[in-house]
Amino acid sequence: MAVEGITHRRVEVNGINMHIAEKGEGPVVLLVHGFPELWYSWRHQITALAAAGYRAVAPDLRGYGETDAPQSPAEYSIFHIVGDLVALIDVLGQDQVFVVGHDWGASIAWQLSLFRPDKVRALVNMSVAFSPRSSKGRPLQSLRATFGQDYYIVRFQDSGAAEALFAKHGEESLFKRFFSYREPAPLFISYLDITPGEQVHLPPWLTEEDIRYYASRFEKTGFTPALNYYRSMDRNWELTAPWAGAQIKVPTKFIVGDLDLTYHSPGVQDYIQKGGFKRFVPLLEEVVVMKEVGHFINEEKPEEINDHIISFLQKF
Repeated sequence: MAVEGITHRRVEVNGINMHIAEKGEGPVVLLVHGFPELWYSWRHQITALAAAGYRAVAPDLRGYGETDAPQSPAEYSIFHIVGDLVALIDVLGQDQVFVVGHDWGASIAWQLSLFRPDKVRALVNMSVAFSPRSSKGRPLQSLRATFGQDYYIVRFQDSGAAEALFAKHGEESLFKRFFSYREPAPLFISYLDITPGEQVHLPPWLTEEDIRYYASRFEKTGFTPALNYYRSMDRNWELTAPWAGAQIKVPTKFIVGDLDLTYHSPGVQDYIQKGGFKRFVPLLEEVVVMKEVGHFINEEKPEEINDHIISFLQKF
C-alpha cells in the first residue's frame, strides 16, 4: 500500500526480519500498533509527525504483515516483543525515542517503559491503561471468572478454534466487523460470528481500499501469530514477577475514547480517574477522554490524535 512519502524497508532485529514504514527527519517517534492492525494503522500519524519535524517509524510487529512470524507460540512472550523494539531502537541509531502505542501496542509500550525506561524519552498511549501485575493469579483465570467462556480473549485461547471462525467469514468481512465495534461493553465471540447473508458495513473513517490492505496482509500470515500475543498472557504474568508493584517512570500522556470497550472494563474508570493510574505512572501528565469515540481512536479521529501527540512531544 503506497502512502505518499512513506518508505519501507526490512531490518534485522532480535533474530527476525522486521518491516518498518518511516517518514521524516528529526527526533524518532516509534509507533506501536495493536490487534488486528499493522503499520498502516498509523498512516495518518506518520505523515503528520513528519510534517511537524519528526522521524516517524512504524513497524509491523512480530507475526504481523511483512515482519517474520516465528511458528512457536513460545516466541511471542513479552520479552521477545519488547526485545524486538529495543533492538529496533538500536538499529535506528538512537539512544532514546518517543513512543506512541495503541491497544496491544500500548501494552507493549508500557512494558518497554517498565523494562527499559532509558530508551523512552516520553510516551503517548491510547486505549489500554497500564495495569499493574495482579497478585491474585493469572489473568485468564480472572477474565474467565469476570466475563465467562465466550469473552473474546478467553475464546482466543483455543488453538485453531478462533482461526476456524475467522476463516469461515473471510478477512474483509471480519475486518469490517472488528473496526465497526463501538459498544462500551465487553466483546464476545458471538459478535464476530457473522450471519450468512448479513451485510457488514464499513465505519465511515475507513475505505474499501483500507480494508483490502488489512485483509491482504492477514491472508498471507493468517491470524495465529497475532493470536499468540493473547495466548502468551498467562506466561507473561509469570515472566514479569520481578516487576510486581513497579512503576512506569517516563513522562506519559494517555488518551481513550468514551465508547472504547477497554474504558468500560470493571473498575477501569475509577482506576484512571481516582488516583490508581497516577500511583503506578507517577509521571502521567494528562489523561484525555474523547467523547463519542470508539476503540480504534487513532484511525477514527486522526486529526485530533495527531494534535494530542504532537503537542505533548513538543514539550521535550
